[in-house]
Amino acid sequence: MPDFYVSEPMATLPATYKSAAQQTIFETLAQLGIPFLRVDTGDGTTMEACVPIGAKLQNPVIKTVFVTNRQQTLFWLYVTDPDRPFVTKDFCGALGIPRVSFASEEHLVAMMGTPHGATTVLALALDKEHRIQLVIDRAIAQAEYISCTDGTNTGFVRLRVDDLLQRFLPHTGHTPLLLG
Repeated sequence: MPDFYVSEPMATLPATYKSAAQQTIFETLAQLGIPFLRVDTGDGTTMEACVPIGAKLQNPVIKTVFVTNRQQTLFWLYVTDPDRPFVTKDFCGALGIPRVSFASEEHLVAMMGTPHGATTVLALALDKEHRIQLVIDRAIAQAEYISCTDGTNTGFVRLRVDDLLQRFLPHTGHTPLLLG
């Protein structure tokens, strides 16, 4: 991907917001005084596109999977290593839950305010009803930094995992389950 655009990292808020989700995410980071680095990019919808983004942020971009049960009444947001394949049988077995499938884009937009390819743990700031259970691989939770989308597929942010776990998520009212 030699022509893939990734800006230089910035520690400032965007001049304009591309979505309500992006605005809520950055306003929450600012309100909590959580430092971050961000980059503007080309379309970063695929994990392949995230490789140069992670290189610029000096931290790989995580994989975030949004799934639901068959009745579409329970939802999980799974944060994992970008190279780890998502195997529903393993995920369900580890949590002791029935079969899950990928949630629809309609649910993704309605609950997290993000389109497919822009799913982010930071969009839990929009889940005021706490309908989404966060699941994080233990290795991600023990890392120093986490890099993810900013609620769009053309912006990515890096912040300290401690800030995510000890400040951001408690503010949103979400307690993660750790796997692994």
